[in-house]
Amino acid sequence: MLARRLALAIAVLAGLIGSQGPEFAQQYRQRLGGALEELNRIVSEFDAEVRGQNLSPAEGLSRLEHNDDPLARERGADMNRAIERAKRLGEQVQAMNSAGPLMRLYVVATNFDPEIVRSTLDNYAPAEPLSLGALAAGGLAALWGWATTRLVAWSLFHRSRLRAAGAPAQPADS
Repeated sequence: MLARRLALAIAVLAGLIGSQGPEFAQQYRQRLGGALEELNRIVSEFDAEVRGQNLSPAEGLSRLEHNDDPLARERGADMNRAIERAKRLGEQVQAMNSAGPLMRLYVVATNFDPEIVRSTLDNYAPAEPLSLGALAAGGLAALWGWATTRLVAWSLFHRSRLRAAGAPAQPADS
């Protein structure tokens, strides 16, 4: 009886937490878009600067990275990281935009940007699970929580029954 109540309580808790997944993915997606816009602005400015010097972006990066000035080399490394991150974030935005609400959770879980996740968690505002995706995520999480609790409780109960059945009988005191 206790295991059933515990399983139900964990299922409800897991459902509530799971129902927030789509909202977290939505807030992450918004921050992802903002970060990508800013990175694209920085990369565009760099591209304009190197075009002004009649260089390609690759030539401009190479010139900075091989410069004797440590500040210029650091700027080249920073720019290279910004370009690579913009590519990664752009791919993730495309994956998020082409995925449904539940698949967005998978996209976030498998390919997230640590800075954006940290920022999203710091400013996360829970939502009421009114969308179909949130209800589905909540239901799946509740089912997972219930099944896991029942499985653990069953194994503990089964183990204690085996111990009780295998224990030698205590002799009666005369």
